[in-house]
This record gives sequence, structure tokens and C-alpha cells, in this order.
Amino acid sequence: MKPEVNLTGLFVPLVTPFTDDLHLAPDALACLASEALSAGGARGLVALGTTAEAATLTAEEKRVVVRICSDACRAYGAPLIVGVGTNDTAAAITTLRELARSGDVAAALVPAPPYTRPGEAGTLAHFTALAEHGGLPLVVYDIPYRTAQPLSTSTLNAIGNLPEVVGVKYATGAIDAATMELLGSSAPGFAVLGGDDAVISPLLAAGAHGGILASANVRTADFAELISLWQRDATGPARKLGAELARLSAALFAEPSPTVLKGVLHAQGRIPSRAVRLPLLAASADSVRRAVDLAAIRTNARQEAAA
Repeated sequence: MKPEVNLTGLFVPLVTPFTDDLHLAPDALACLASEALSAGGARGLVALGTTAEAATLTAEEKRVVVRICSDACRAYGAPLIVGVGTNDTAAAITTLRELARSGDVAAALVPAPPYTRPGEAGTLAHFTALAEHGGLPLVVYDIPYRTAQPLSTSTLNAIGNLPEVVGVKYATGAIDAATMELLGSSAPGFAVLGGDDAVISPLLAAGAHGGILASANVRTADFAELISLWQRDATGPARKLGAELARLSAALFAEPSPTVLKGVLHAQGRIPSRAVRLPLLAASADSVRRAVDLAAIRTNARQEAAA
């Protein structure tokens, strides 16, 4: 029997704010977490994802980030998902056990082992070991353009049938026949969450349960509303809002993530610096300006839905 983890709705993978000299800015992170869960209406948060620049954080910084996000989720009764990305199965199990002992983490977001390319059988064995020995519910992160390990629908369903696997962040770069097969064949208790921000609207229309969306660091409430509109079959307002947010997402991903996103949050006065850590470089002023303009648009979709 699968653990009961409610993965319906919007989950915001938070950026990690830095100061100009690249130190962690914990107060800014706490504000972002609180805003997403209160005024933003997010269902939950994701810590230590790609958007958080987790690969460049020290072990102590990771603990601080998880603690801040845990505090916010506890205050609002929201689930916290924590990214665990490694191509070392044993190390992943150790990290999962540490997170499980905290008691504050609802699930771990785990990609197929990156770079190693273990094949689908090896990937299934990896998740089987994590499910058996990690002690936490798992959300598979299917993002082959980063991991270099594509997963067929049959393999995703095999992973999804493992008792501790509760969902997938689906970010394959396409909505195609395999997508529709997955949405129509996944096991009960296995949530499909969109992870390609620009196409989240059509994925929701096709039956996805929600999304883990970096773009939702900006205009969180509108992304939450988009999911709600599709769940209520308010197709007209949902299409209009989805098209608008797709334009915003395209602008936010015009340069490597989360560089433009941090530029926008800094321009809005929500984080102290647009700084990112190498090998990322700060986004260009033009890219940030275009995204700031789109982030400032306010839709009337809520009023149309209520009419």
C-alpha cells in the first residue's frame, strides 16, 4: 500500500537566494517560502531542486535550506519535497534516511541516475533499492535532457508500482503519445506532475494532477489558479491564463535556469541579489527586462471563471 502523500496542485521549487558575495540569504528564503504557501496558494514546496542550485550548495547550506522550508511547511500544514539527485545509489539511500529521520519531509524528488546512463533496467533497480531502504516516499524526476537516461512508459509504470513511489515530475520536453499512455495507465496513488513550465496547461488539460514549476516563484497565485481552473473544467479561462503563463515561462527560461528567474525576483525586491554560483552566470539585462514585463501582467481569468 502506498503512503498517503497529497500531490495534487502546485509545488514551488524555490530558488536559493544569495547575497552579492554569494553567501546564503536565509531571511529572503524564508520570505519566499512563506509567500508561496500563504498569498501564493501553493500546495507545497520543493527544496534543493535544480532551481535551488543544489549542486553548488555546501552540506551545511543544504541543511539550512531544508530547515527553513520545513519551518514554513509546518506553519502552513503543507508538504515538503526535497531533491536528492545522485548517480550513487548507496549515497542516495544515506541521504534519504537522514531526511526521513527529520520527520518533516513528505517525499524526495529523485532523478534517474544522471550521467551514468545505467539503462532502464539499472534505473529500475536503483529506484527499487531506494524504495526498499531509503525510508521516504519517492517522486521520480523524469528529465532525460538533463540525465541522458530516457525512460519508457513501461519502465515508469514499473517504478510507479513500487510501494514507496508516489509520483513523477514529468519533464520530457514533449506532450506526445507516451505522455498520454502514462496518464492513462499509471497506478492508483501515483501522481503525474508537470515539470515543463511552458506546456503545463495542456498537460493539465490531459489529466495531470498538478505541477512542480520553477516559473511559479513568480506569479505563484496565477499558476495555482491555472491548476484549479483545469480541475474545475473552466476551459476558457484556463486556456487564456495558460497561454499567458506559457509566455512568461518562455521568458524565464530564455537563459539557463534559474538565472532569469533570480533576476526578476531581485528586480521585484524579493531577494537581495540576482547572483548565481559558477558555472552559472547572471542573466543579461535584456532577458530580465522582458521577463519582468511579463511577470507584471495581471490576468482577469479569475473574474471570467467566476462569471
